[in-house]
Amino acid sequence: MESRQTLKEAVRFGIVGVVATATHYGIYYLLQPHINVNIAYTTGYALSFIANFYLTSYFTFGTKPSWRKLMGMGGAHLVNYLLHLALLNLFLFMGITKTWAPVPVFAIAIPINFLLVRFVFKHKKL
Repeated sequence: MESRQTLKEAVRFGIVGVVATATHYGIYYLLQPHINVNIAYTTGYALSFIANFYLTSYFTFGTKPSWRKLMGMGGAHLVNYLLHLALLNLFLFMGITKTWAPVPVFAIAIPINFLLVRFVFKHKKL
């Protein structure tokens, strides 16, 4: 039963993730020709985080948002964000264009983020 629930959460997380990732990438894509790549990436990440928190609370895990969960998700996303920036700069260094460099970043970081965020929302003390 637990694995079935985890699968449902993973599917919902994926739906929320598509919305958040599209928001993140869309903002990045619009800003990156005009400002520093890292600032464009950070702006997209920060704005998508807000919607992501509420969608993750209500839709993915069926819980009410709380300050503790916001702080926990913020901590999980801080780790994830640092991973994103490191990978983004690695892929840029490897010669991938600014437009396409986020794509492999998302492929690597999103599964890790699911595990971190799931812990936050399933941990009883949060």
